[in-house]
Amino acid sequence: MPLSQSLISALCDLLFCPDFTVSAGKRSGPDNPEDLQSIDSCEYIWEAGVGFAHSPSHVPQHDYNRTEILKLLLACFSQTMYMPAADVHMNPNKWIQYFTSADNRHALPLFTSLLNVVCAYDPVGYGVPFNHLLFTDSREPLVEVALQLLIVSLDHDFRETTSDDSSEKAFPSNLFINYLSRIHREEDFSFILKGFTRLLNNPLIQTYIPNSTKKVQFHQELLIFFWKICDYNKKFMFYVLKSSEVLEVLVPILYHLNDARADQSRVGLVHIGVFILLLLSGERNFGVRLNKPYTASVPMDIPVFTGTHADLLIIVFHKIITTGHQRLQPLFDCLLTIIVNVSPYLKTLSMVASTKLLHLLEAFSTPWYLYSSPTNHHLVFFLLEIFNNIIQYQFDGNSNLVYTIIRKRNVFHSLANLPTDHNTIQKSLSKRNKLVPSTSTMSLNSCVSGINNQSMEGSTPAKPAEKGTLNASLAATPRIDKMTERERAHPPSAPTSPPTSPTETSPPSVHNSILNNKSTESASNLEKKSQGLEPEGQEMVNATNAPDAENSSKEEEGKNDSSSTKISPPLSPTPSIDSSSSEAASTVTSTFHRTRASSAASFSTASSVTGVPPSQWVPTSDWVISWKQKLPLQTIMRLLQVLVPQVEKICIDKGLTDESEILKFLQHGTLVGLLPVPHPILIRKYQANSGTTMWFRTYMWGVIYLRNVDPPVWYDTDVKLFEIQRI
Repeated sequence: MPLSQSLISALCDLLFCPDFTVSAGKRSGPDNPEDLQSIDSCEYIWEAGVGFAHSPSHVPQHDYNRTEILKLLLACFSQTMYMPAADVHMNPNKWIQYFTSADNRHALPLFTSLLNVVCAYDPVGYGVPFNHLLFTDSREPLVEVALQLLIVSLDHDFRETTSDDSSEKAFPSNLFINYLSRIHREEDFSFILKGFTRLLNNPLIQTYIPNSTKKVQFHQELLIFFWKICDYNKKFMFYVLKSSEVLEVLVPILYHLNDARADQSRVGLVHIGVFILLLLSGERNFGVRLNKPYTASVPMDIPVFTGTHADLLIIVFHKIITTGHQRLQPLFDCLLTIIVNVSPYLKTLSMVASTKLLHLLEAFSTPWYLYSSPTNHHLVFFLLEIFNNIIQYQFDGNSNLVYTIIRKRNVFHSLANLPTDHNTIQKSLSKRNKLVPSTSTMSLNSCVSGINNQSMEGSTPAKPAEKGTLNASLAATPRIDKMTERERAHPPSAPTSPPTSPTETSPPSVHNSILNNKSTESASNLEKKSQGLEPEGQEMVNATNAPDAENSSKEEEGKNDSSSTKISPPLSPTPSIDSSSSEAASTVTSTFHRTRASSAASFSTASSVTGVPPSQWVPTSDWVISWKQKLPLQTIMRLLQVLVPQVEKICIDKGLTDESEILKFLQHGTLVGLLPVPHPILIRKYQANSGTTMWFRTYMWGVIYLRNVDPPVWYDTDVKLFEIQRI
C-alpha cells in the first residue's frame, strides 16, 4: 500500500477513535482498548441528520481533535493547487481519489458526518446576547473545515477523466458524489435546506444590540456546496424550487452580490451568486416564487421600494451593472439572461424596477456603445425580450412598466432608426473616444436622476477592497452561450392562441428540465431542430448566435400584423408624459466606455463571433444592418401605436397632470387582439460545461487558500492553479 493511502487510512481511523474524536459506547466486557480496525464507524457518526437519527453528546475536545485531523487531510488534498488548471482534469488527485473510494471503509460515515455537522450547526444557539463572547464555540472551526473538505471531495468526478473504456477501472467512482446524488427523502432535503439557509442568512441577522449575535464568515464555501448539491442531485434542486424557502436562498445571495459589487477581492463571490441564480432561473417555479411581496428588513444599499422579490432582483442587478467593479462586465449577459428567464412569470413590477430596466436599455442602446464591440448589441436583445415577455404574458398587472415604456418611447424609436451608414458609425465611435478620459472616475449611478435613489435605512455603501488585501486569480468566465441551452417552456404542439398566463400552465417535467449534455451538434442540425424537427415536448435552440435566434417567431408575428413592422416617428409629447430622456445620452452611458473585452471571457466572446480581437474591431454598415433588422420591436411598437394616442387624448380631455391617474387608466386598459401573436417562451437553462467546472475549481481552492492563513500552510509555495495578488 502506498504511503499516502496508509496515511489517509490512519487519519480516517482516528476520526472515529473512541474517547479521542467520538464518545465511547457502553461496553459490557472488560475495560480494554478497542481495536480501531474492528470498529463499525457507522455507529459513531458525529451528528444526527441524514441517515442517522441518534444525536451524540457534544464534547468540545473531540471537536478540536476532529478539526486538526481534517486540516491535515485538507493539506494532503491540496495537491490540486500545484497543478495548472488544464492538467487537473486529466490528472486526478490521488489523495481525494482514495479518500472517496470504496477502499476507504469509512467513506459513508465520513460523508454523513461532514454533511450533518455542517447542516446541523446553529451559530446563534439559544439566542442569548453576546453568548459567543462568554463561551468558546468549539463547533464553528470544525464546521468550517468540514465544509471545505466536503466541497473539495465533491469537486472531483473521476469518471469524467476517463478517456476510454479500457482505462475506466483505473478511476473508481467518487462515493461522496454517489451518496449525495442518492439522497431522496423529503425530511433529509428539509434538514439540508434549513441548515443551509440558516447559515447563509446568519450574516444578515439584525439585532438591536450591535455585535450581540455571532456571525459566521464561510458563506462562499456554503454557496459552492449549494451549487454542488444542485448539480449532483436534481431532486434536491426541484425540492428547493417548490419550497417557499427558495426565497431564503435568494435574498442572502442578492445581499452578498450587492455588498461585494465594488470589491475586486470579492469578484468571485459575485460570480458564484450569479451562476446559482442562472441555474435556478431555468425553472418556472423560481419565476413564480419571485412574485411574493418583499417585506424583509435587510439593509442594502439600494433605493427604497415597495414590491416583490422580483423587484429586489432587478434593482440589485441594475446596481451591479451600473456601479459594480469593471471585472464584472463579463457577467452582464448572465444577469440579463436571468431576468429574461423569469420575465414571463412576473405579475407586477414596481415603478422603481421598471425605471431601472428602461435605464439599462437607454444606456446599452446608445449608438457608440452598440458599435464599439461585436457583442454589445446582445444586451439590447435581452432587454427587448424581457419587455416582450412581460407585455405578451403579464400585461394586466404591469401598468408601471407600460407607463415607463410610454414615457421612454423615444429610446425605442431611436433603436428602430439606428443609423447604419459608415459616416454616422464613425462619428459615434469618435464620440466614445472623447468620453473615455472623463469617465474613469465617474459612476453611472451618480449621473442618474432615478425615481428614488434614497438608500434603505441602516445600509452602508459598497466599498472597494482595502489596499494590501490578498486576492486569488480566477479562471476566465465562461461565455453565456457555453453555459446555457435554450428550451421552450411549452411543447411546440401547444395551441397558438394566446395563453392566459404562463403562471397557469403546468411546470416542465423533470425529464425536460435535465439538460441534454451534447455540445458537439452542428449548427445545421440545431437549425433543423428549431424548425420543428426536435422530438415533441422539447425544442433546443443553438444559443451561440443568441441575437440571431432571439426572434424565432418574429417573422410569423410580422405576417400576422403587418402594421406592427412599420416604424412610426416619435409622437409629439404632451406636458403630462415626458417623452424626452431624463438624462443626456452621453451622461447616461458614460460608464460604459469600458469595452467588454476587459477580461479573457469577453475577449473570447468577441473573437469567436468575429474572428478578430475586440481591440481591432471595426463595425461595418452590413454588420449593423444584419442585427438591426432582427430587433424584436414589433410588440413594443404596436403597444406604443395603440396606447400613446389614447393616453395623450385622456390627458388633454381631462387635463390630467398626475401620473397616478394615467396609471389607473393603463390598469384598466387591454391590448387583447391588438398585439402580434405571442411568441413562444424560451428559457435559457444552465448547461454543464468544462468552463464552469474549471472556474469553480479555481475559485474554490482560492477561497480555501485565503481562508487558511493560520497556520500559513501554503504561504509562499509554488501554487500553479491560480495566482495570489495583493490589491
